[in-house]
Amino acid sequence: MEFNEKLLRLRKDKGMTQEELGELLYVSRTAISKWESGKGYPNIDSLKSISKLFGISIDELLSGEELINIATTENRSNMSKVFGYIYAVLDIMAIAFVFLPLYGQPVGTYIQAVNLFNYTNTAHIILVSYWVIFISMIGFGLTQFALSHFEKDKMRSTISSISLVVDIIAIVLFFATREPYAGALLFFFFVIKVLTVLKEKQVK
Repeated sequence: MEFNEKLLRLRKDKGMTQEELGELLYVSRTAISKWESGKGYPNIDSLKSISKLFGISIDELLSGEELINIATTENRSNMSKVFGYIYAVLDIMAIAFVFLPLYGQPVGTYIQAVNLFNYTNTAHIILVSYWVIFISMIGFGLTQFALSHFEKDKMRSTISSISLVVDIIAIVLFFATREPYAGALLFFFFVIKVLTVLKEKQVK
């Protein structure tokens, strides 16, 4: 007997609806329906709760192959979440480009390094573009952090792709406007992001 059939039988023996079981396990009725139809498996924590609730061991609930599949899936999910957090932090670190003295500001006969708040040595449209880029990157980072937490991998992947495109545009803009320090630092972050994406694909 497969896990989904065992869960269905255990629930019915207890006289519970899917919604009632979901409330006890702190999951949605949809999740219970998915498990009972054989379209998915609960995570390790939910399995422990099911085992405790029905007084049955996890070994009795699942076959060896099912246990391996669940462990593999959960490991991939956890790794994906970690990579998502790393990528999110890299985007949020764009705040450094606002406060670090990365921009050359002429002062008399020499060039002074200033932060973005004090930077005026450029056209207004370019300065606005800098701010839009950094605010967007920080927003991407916060969004990716939330999506990683709630395991919305497809949406997070889309945001990550958009973030990489914005990075490329920003790098080109910095070098075109002769701000090599900001451009070089952003290029460094860009390389780490690309390596993170490639590593995540290898794990999957």
